[in-house]
Amino acid sequence: MEFDFESEYNVPPSFERTGNVIKDAEVKGFNPGLIVLILVVGLLLIFLVGNYVLYMFAQKTIPPRKKKPVSKKKMKRERLRQGVSAPGE
Repeated sequence: MEFDFESEYNVPPSFERTGNVIKDAEVKGFNPGLIVLILVVGLLLIFLVGNYVLYMFAQKTIPPRKKKPVSKKKMKRERLRQGVSAPGE
């Protein structure tokens, strides 16, 4: 079985026009994928920094939460556990 080696002159016509694509390639601006990546990372960074700024602002301006009032029944029970008699008894 013989192998037919094609010579460099037997090139299909569709490949003749391409020439050396790697040498002819020029940088024509940014890669679209790079632009999308920079945009997404920038938006994420703005979002995180904005949240941090709002958190710090809220810590300074919003007053702390008030504690729930303890019911009289629970206060009486707690005093009895400590050995102090409730007033009026």
